[in-house]
Amino acid sequence: MGEAVQRRFLGLTAAVAALGMTATLSACGGDAGSGDVTLKLVAADYGTGPENSSEKYWSGVASGFEKEHPGIKIDVTVLSWKDVDREVAEMVKAGNAPDIAQIGAYADYAKAGKLYTADETLAIRTTANFLPSLTDAGKVDGTLYGLPFVASTRLLFYNQKLFEQAGLDAPETWDDISSDAAALKAKGVDYPFALPLGQEEAQAETLMWLLSGNGGYTDDVGSYDIDSAENVATFRWLRDNLVGKGLTGPVAPGKLDRAKAFEAFTAGKVGMLNGHPTLMDEAEAKGIKVGMVPLPGAEGPTKGSMGVADWMMGFKENGHRKEIGTFLDYAYSDENVLEFAEQYDLLPVTGSASAAMETDKKHQKLHEFLAALPNSTLPPFGKTSWATVSDAIKKKIGSAVAPGSNPESILGEISAEATQAEAAE
Repeated sequence: MGEAVQRRFLGLTAAVAALGMTATLSACGGDAGSGDVTLKLVAADYGTGPENSSEKYWSGVASGFEKEHPGIKIDVTVLSWKDVDREVAEMVKAGNAPDIAQIGAYADYAKAGKLYTADETLAIRTTANFLPSLTDAGKVDGTLYGLPFVASTRLLFYNQKLFEQAGLDAPETWDDISSDAAALKAKGVDYPFALPLGQEEAQAETLMWLLSGNGGYTDDVGSYDIDSAENVATFRWLRDNLVGKGLTGPVAPGKLDRAKAFEAFTAGKVGMLNGHPTLMDEAEAKGIKVGMVPLPGAEGPTKGSMGVADWMMGFKENGHRKEIGTFLDYAYSDENVLEFAEQYDLLPVTGSASAAMETDKKHQKLHEFLAALPNSTLPPFGKTSWATVSDAIKKKIGSAVAPGSNPESILGEISAEATQAEAAE
């Protein structure tokens, strides 16, 4: 999935929901097109197999929509996350863009003038119902192109059984993490703190730590600031207080992918790591009692969190602006948004659906993640340079915590690549 989100809730979401109920439709969204039109929809598969494939969800949405709008047909194609972004890029390059895509990135298409804006397609009530932090992340040059589809946040997970055996309380500060990890190591825990900075999702793990050190990928005006003093200090701390003390396990962080770290956690071999809702369910299904707290910072719990989101977008190529808007307004109904979020243990992207989930005891396990969403920070998805920068982080950041490394030099290299990529936009 895509990167960082968030902002207290019932008051906000209730207000947003109320706005959604009272706002009128825009002139260009919400009305069905004339004549018979087939919209091509390409979406990512969030399932783990045929039994929970996202194709079932989208086929159901398409069927319901077609019953209400008999003049518009939906041709659904669902592809794995490994393939979907590349496949859509190839479709666009070949002049065969889908009408609607639900994928991981939108900025390149927006910059190239290939996407409709939200104002050109959606009803006002739909746009107004998105959580503000997510719409901020979906903008290019101040205009909303990337429509948030689903979101997630991260919390620090810890194995309660291992903590109890070591006589530990949940950590609140970096010092707590270091001392708790040392105690877990003394008890024979394989990975006292699993730190996955391998290439699979190093850009996300990195952002969580930067935020906990009062830094981030960008500064207050949105410019890259990867080698800031705060960021360098964070990676020096990781190098000296976790990795250098042998507290991150048998696999070097730069070689440890997130999937392997999660697998070790569900096997009871990890004391602490940063996790998301899906991992919570997978671990509990394996009998792991999971504790969750906001990521500790240098002096206390981090006030914000890293958020991630995936994106929906409408392509101009086939000229189906009205029909695309009609379908998207339908797809973003509370019923559809909640159904998808519930199926995959993700967070809804609209205020009204978030409020419904927040007050539903059935979703109590997700409430801590929901609470973190409004104050979360997403990666800079609106920058077309982000794909290049993200790749540089994946390749190099693991070496910044290796014993004897120079974090300032490595972050400086990544920062230089970011500056160059930004200048090339």
